[in-house]
Amino acid sequence: MTNDRQSKLLLLLLSRGQVSVHEIATALDASPATVRRDLADLEKSGQIDRLHGSARIATGSKKELAFSAREDNQIAAKRAIAQAAAALVRPNEAILLDAGTTVLQLARHIKSNTVPVNVFTNGLAIAQELAHAAHVNVTLIGGRVRSENLSMVGPAAVSMLGGLWFDRVFLGVSAIDAQGRISSLDADEAETNAQMVRRSGELVVLADHTKFDTRTTHAVTTLGAGDRLISDAPPKGAFAAYLDTAGVAFTQSTPLPALAYA
Repeated sequence: MTNDRQSKLLLLLLSRGQVSVHEIATALDASPATVRRDLADLEKSGQIDRLHGSARIATGSKKELAFSAREDNQIAAKRAIAQAAAALVRPNEAILLDAGTTVLQLARHIKSNTVPVNVFTNGLAIAQELAHAAHVNVTLIGGRVRSENLSMVGPAAVSMLGGLWFDRVFLGVSAIDAQGRISSLDADEAETNAQMVRRSGELVVLADHTKFDTRTTHAVTTLGAGDRLISDAPPKGAFAAYLDTAGVAFTQSTPLPALAYA
């Protein structure tokens, strides 16, 4: 697994394409020498191609890295958020887990516990993680495979969800703006997640602080009364004011000891 700086470097290349060493160093607040060492490591592992003074994601690996790079990014925060979320899981209830990388960490908590629970998910990695847990009854939501997120999305997924009801949905997000609006990079992912929210009694959003005050293209839903946000740091400014006015519950996760995520 890459370290956090290398994960951020991969995400930068995924979002911008070919990027110069100078631009990478500026974006990551690292020296050019450090960037070159990271690039050498990533090239050796086959994840990037190095060019003259720049780098890009290796040909054919973009979709695979899109999930793995995000999984490593902010990993300590994601694991702490997942631990706080796990406390909300009740015996024998029906819960829905989306395909987000923070929610994957929650699945690992559920796997390590002994609480019997019915899990529905559109996440391939999450279904695989829980498949052999004797206390977990797992149902995979069908649909088109979106390889960038290892998720099942689209009309078939939306239709299947329409015939189900869940006690709560645990939702990872790409972005939340200052008015509590959640958005996604992909239209099918956004509509599938929106249907998850409509079919659930409670919405629990798992998001590290880097997702705050940001916005992407496709609307999912808006946080409102009765919803819950779990994060590693408290919202600030207009976003904090919105959550208070809208009646959104906020839980701040407790940092885990270093050995818990080494």
